[in-house]
Amino acid sequence: MLVSMNWLQQYVDLDSYSADELADLITKGGIEVETVEQLNKGISGVVIGHVLSCEQHPDADKLNICRVDTGEEEPVQIICGAANIAAGQYVAVAKVGAVLPGNFKIKKAKLRGEASHGMICSLQELGIESKLVQKEYADGIFVFSDDVTPGEDALHYLNLNDEILELGLTPNRADAMNMIGVAYEVGAVLNRSIELPSPELVRSEENAQDYVSVQIENEDDNPYYGATVIKNVTIASSPQWLINRLVSAGIRPINNVVDITNYVLLEYGQPLHAFDYDRFGSKEVVIRRAAEGEKIVTLDDTERTLSSDHLVITNGSKPVAVAGVMGGADSEVQQNTTTILLEAAYFNSKLVRKASKDLGLRSDSSARFEKGIDRNRVIGASERAAQLIQEIAGGIVLKGTAEQGDRTVEGKEVSIEVTRINQVLGTEISETEVAAIFERLQFSYQNFGGTFTVQVPPRRPDITISEDLIEEVGRLYGYDNVPATLPITESTPGQLSDYQKKRRRVRRSLEGAGLYQTVTYSLTSPSKRVFFSNETTDAIRLAMPMSEERSELRTSLLPHLLEVAQYNKNRQLENLAFYETASVFLPEGELPKEQEHLAGVVSGLWQEHLWQKEKKPVDFFVVKGIIEELAVEFGVEDRLTFARADEPKLHPGRTAAVHLDHELIGYIGQLHPEVEKELDLSETYVFEINLEALLKADVDHLKYKKLPRFPSVTRDVALVVNESLEAGQVKRVIEEAGGAKLVEINLFDVYQGEHLEEGKKSLAFSLRYYNPEQTLTEEEVKKAHDRVLSAVEEQFGAALRS
Repeated sequence: MLVSMNWLQQYVDLDSYSADELADLITKGGIEVETVEQLNKGISGVVIGHVLSCEQHPDADKLNICRVDTGEEEPVQIICGAANIAAGQYVAVAKVGAVLPGNFKIKKAKLRGEASHGMICSLQELGIESKLVQKEYADGIFVFSDDVTPGEDALHYLNLNDEILELGLTPNRADAMNMIGVAYEVGAVLNRSIELPSPELVRSEENAQDYVSVQIENEDDNPYYGATVIKNVTIASSPQWLINRLVSAGIRPINNVVDITNYVLLEYGQPLHAFDYDRFGSKEVVIRRAAEGEKIVTLDDTERTLSSDHLVITNGSKPVAVAGVMGGADSEVQQNTTTILLEAAYFNSKLVRKASKDLGLRSDSSARFEKGIDRNRVIGASERAAQLIQEIAGGIVLKGTAEQGDRTVEGKEVSIEVTRINQVLGTEISETEVAAIFERLQFSYQNFGGTFTVQVPPRRPDITISEDLIEEVGRLYGYDNVPATLPITESTPGQLSDYQKKRRRVRRSLEGAGLYQTVTYSLTSPSKRVFFSNETTDAIRLAMPMSEERSELRTSLLPHLLEVAQYNKNRQLENLAFYETASVFLPEGELPKEQEHLAGVVSGLWQEHLWQKEKKPVDFFVVKGIIEELAVEFGVEDRLTFARADEPKLHPGRTAAVHLDHELIGYIGQLHPEVEKELDLSETYVFEINLEALLKADVDHLKYKKLPRFPSVTRDVALVVNESLEAGQVKRVIEEAGGAKLVEINLFDVYQGEHLEEGKKSLAFSLRYYNPEQTLTEEEVKKAHDRVLSAVEEQFGAALRS
């Protein structure tokens, strides 16, 4: 809502307050003033001039030599190229030395040999937006009416000395979408009285009901409709004061009748519509729902197809307007219009919103009907418009109004106790102060022992419960005056939960290993959702997705991480290492199960030591080491195992399933070469595990051991086994057979080839035996080692490699 300070001054005394000071007070009162705009954009030296003569330039077809009276002793000569310049006009003249917007300074000049002492200005050259300039002056200079005096300040006549407040209204404050509503608000904030317009009409003896009748088919759709008839209207340009008011509010002037309906819309917040009575097509107004497929050509010359959800104004047979949204082109006011049918109505806000959305039409009228208007102002707004049409357009207003429905409604009663106000606000406001605030708001009330029963006027539909009254008292009392106090209650120091602490340790561990954290979208596309998950898994779709690319909840983190990898590779970043900890969403009953995962992507070089001429590219064991390091961090390294796995999107020979306590928690591996080719990635390794399972695993308290006092014994053993046998299986059997004295097992060599049978391989393990109580004897070591050899032979048919 744009509020002109000069216009607002007509309702409230703003003396002693600048626009910035008033904006600050209004904002503190609860309505944010977003900007304060000065209409004078650095202009000076612009006066009204009277064109005494206008002759064509002897050496230029499109230039004119004008003698202009600017209120000084002698007229000045000005060269003007505007097509609409003529003798006798009153125009805006920028004198020599004047400054126009953009710090454009006017100097003496010579145009084709003729001196020019100034410039005759268009409205655009004075800083008025082109979209707000009347059509007749859009391509030329502006011409004043004859009631001006040469030499006077042109900015005053054009209202360019005004300041505009832009209010950022919340949806509940529709009452401030008009100047009267703003006047009530400012009057309450400043604690000053307001003066409202009181229309006084002189009506003819003819009766409006003889010219038109009104029929409403459903009063739930249209609780009230009134039609006023005005004859002998002369359509012309509006007076300058009316044009100034509309331009200050961002509305382009059209003609006096249309401008008046727009003016009253801004003043009262009541949308009005003027029909050309002679083009209306009948003497009856029927308000009904549109038929399915019914059509109307609106004022923007566009044919609209209507539905039964739309309310229309008809002449008894065909629609002439979409109720509350826009009128029809057939009955619009034109230059030869002489009789006006003036509509003032109250329409169901839901129907107006539905029609506006369906038809793609949003107007100043629909915006106000949607948010709600004051039904008690409908008649006042109609009379105000009729009075202005009578004064400005010379109309004769017929007696009475053709109408149906109730004109007025009663306001609501809301009660509130002063003790409750103070309890909520933490204040000590007295009953007298509360009463004074309600009087500033112009709310009538009754006070019974500290309980106020307030009659809320219909102009404030946002006040329905006692908490709303508390807010009104609080904002006018002043939020700055509300004391700042600490809550008197037991408090608990904030701290991270155990899970949050562990999550931070995950990040520190990964970032310490050289990975960067990444954040991606939780929403994905159907194709990406099944990229690393079972295609038969039910999709969790959004009810109203922004796009198909963001239409489902993700079930894996890897697809979007691979998008990040593509993005970086396309920018010549070859060495990639990043991770993400975030939620995936798995179907489970009515609501999806949210599960936190950890995923990562690594590609390129893992280490590069130029001075040693050493480069280590990323491989399977780098990724495996990252996961193993996490397991060590959380004390589950002995419970974490890896097993060969087949995943369609991962390399068939470089993929492993990750198990914790024999439960599958994720996968690691290289992307399948076809996938790498499809994504245009080089050799890339990925991992994704169920982070919740890792962080919620039960772990024994850390126990420290004494430093070894006795020597340990190491035995190396090379076992020949079937090539399909996994080293991890052999390692687990060795661990079980070795007993308590076998404290460490390391696989240090795998061999296949010469001197081994086909289908066999050699696994070389280093076994370390240790007894913390005493020095091991050879007999103890041999006994434990023999158990190991027997166990692997029995389980796998393993033989010692000769």
